[in-house]
Amino acid sequence: TTGESLGYAFVKFVRPNDAEKAIKTLNGLRLQNKTIKVSLARPSSESIKGANLYICGLPKKMTQVELEEQFSQCGKIITARILYDNKTGLSRGVAFIRFDQRCEAELAIKKLNGHMPDNSSEPITVKFANSPSTTTRQDNLSLALLKQAAQLQTAAVSAVSTPNRSNLLSPIQQLASISRLKYPTSGIDLLPAMATANPLFAPAVAASTGALTATGWCIFVYNLSPETEEATLWQLFGPFGAVQTVKIVRDSTTNKCKGFGFVTMSNYEEALLSIQSLNGFALGNRVLQVSFKSTPNPKMKTSSTSPTSSP
Repeated sequence: TTGESLGYAFVKFVRPNDAEKAIKTLNGLRLQNKTIKVSLARPSSESIKGANLYICGLPKKMTQVELEEQFSQCGKIITARILYDNKTGLSRGVAFIRFDQRCEAELAIKKLNGHMPDNSSEPITVKFANSPSTTTRQDNLSLALLKQAAQLQTAAVSAVSTPNRSNLLSPIQQLASISRLKYPTSGIDLLPAMATANPLFAPAVAASTGALTATGWCIFVYNLSPETEEATLWQLFGPFGAVQTVKIVRDSTTNKCKGFGFVTMSNYEEALLSIQSLNGFALGNRVLQVSFKSTPNPKMKTSSTSPTSSP
């Protein structure tokens, strides 16, 4: 537990008229850098759980009103929000919509996933967003992966520096020793070999090499053209899952893309699927190289410097 606010609260009024006045006065109020939503609380039930949708590929000029008009045909919208770039103020082409009932969200996916909006050249993707319970499970998994990653790093370094104590090694260290025998070159980074030897280690290995950040799983995208914009990566990775952040690394003089960028996704399986699908993908006249972000381990000797670490 962090002690931080989850971003919502409940206020109970004695008189219904006071509650209605609070909604009319405060709903939509700009508080610091957020617009607050005030409405009557709904009794918890299974029918309203999991009614939050993630939409990507929206036309950049689509307004909030147009978004709600498009999706309101499927049911009652509780909240709708388009994400905007903090620097440019332009739409990222991504939105979240919460319906009153899960069945309405399911209908929206059925009717609008793959739909081509007016004045758009690409279809939109509509899917369920990660629920709070899923996020909590992922946070717990992330903590466990970080602990396992630390063990893997220790095991890999130990296998290189003390190869003669195999009878005293833990199971993870023994796996590292086996990997060292399979890849006997002195100083090789053993963690990828460990993931290959046992796929169950793959998330922890990715976490140990720097892919797991505070906001999700960071993906390195290489061989981008100088004209590449953030919107391109949002549209490219959005269909595979919830994208948290996108960063294009730019030349300080020309403001052109330096050929690479980073995409952060909240879910490991979705991030992995995007890597498997987009690595080798032809974007324009360039073939992309896509992988989990990797931060070189200073304790491991490597023959070359990897370009996949963050700037």
